[in-house]
Amino acid sequence: MEVYGFVGPAGTGKSQRASQVARQYGIDLIVDDGLVVSRGRIMAGKSAKSEVNMVRAIRRAIFEYPAHRMEVAGFLEGRAPCKVMILATSEGMMRKIVAKLGLNDPVKVIGIADVATQEEIENALRERREKKQHVVPVARAQIQRNFAGKLVSQLKDLFKSKDKEDGRTVVKPPFSFDGRVTIGQEAILEMCRRLVVIGEHVQKVHEIDLEPDDDSLDVNMVLDVKLGDKSALAIARLLQKKISVGLSYFTGMEVRKVNVKINEVAL
Repeated sequence: MEVYGFVGPAGTGKSQRASQVARQYGIDLIVDDGLVVSRGRIMAGKSAKSEVNMVRAIRRAIFEYPAHRMEVAGFLEGRAPCKVMILATSEGMMRKIVAKLGLNDPVKVIGIADVATQEEIENALRERREKKQHVVPVARAQIQRNFAGKLVSQLKDLFKSKDKEDGRTVVKPPFSFDGRVTIGQEAILEMCRRLVVIGEHVQKVHEIDLEPDDDSLDVNMVLDVKLGDKSALAIARLLQKKISVGLSYFTGMEVRKVNVKINEVAL
């Protein structure tokens, strides 16, 4: 299976241009926000925009739910060989979805800036910010059976093929709301402290430092460990996984790196 990535920050117009990009590269299937779509038709999956809150929507979009993941992975396996395009807010998130679905490494990663001008991207961001509306690369009749929010309108595709099912629909997800939600640095630090439980292997946490960047995060830690039945390297790897999985689960952010520095070792 030939895999393509189409990435760009949320609200920059990826879903609006997905069908156009797919036609340009001869791509058969689009994976976007939990759905597998082909020519405006839902083939498998469940829309993240059907979820009632943002955290569940993020988990749905990155295939954290086992039954959902198995359904989509099984469908894609049955359609091989073909071309599939993964939409995501960053290359790191795209590669995480690729790994979750058991797909090959992407042969090409396309950025939203490769297919849209800066003015078009800024217009899309303004629309998202002011109207709280999202575009899905699915015909209206299809999305009505897979969506819990409000259908706003259907976009006319200027690049539309002869396939009548091709289309895009503007929707307002149930988790859209006025106002802003932020997760403070101290809250994330407290999550890290609770994930790194002082006990059998961790004796003391000296320092936890965060390096946020848009919707992603690097974590740096300095601590003392007691070896016991595990080596220092094994303990560090275990902590990296706990922090990465835990923060992604609770915040929906992409954790790019967890750097663990062992200050002292007790036998």
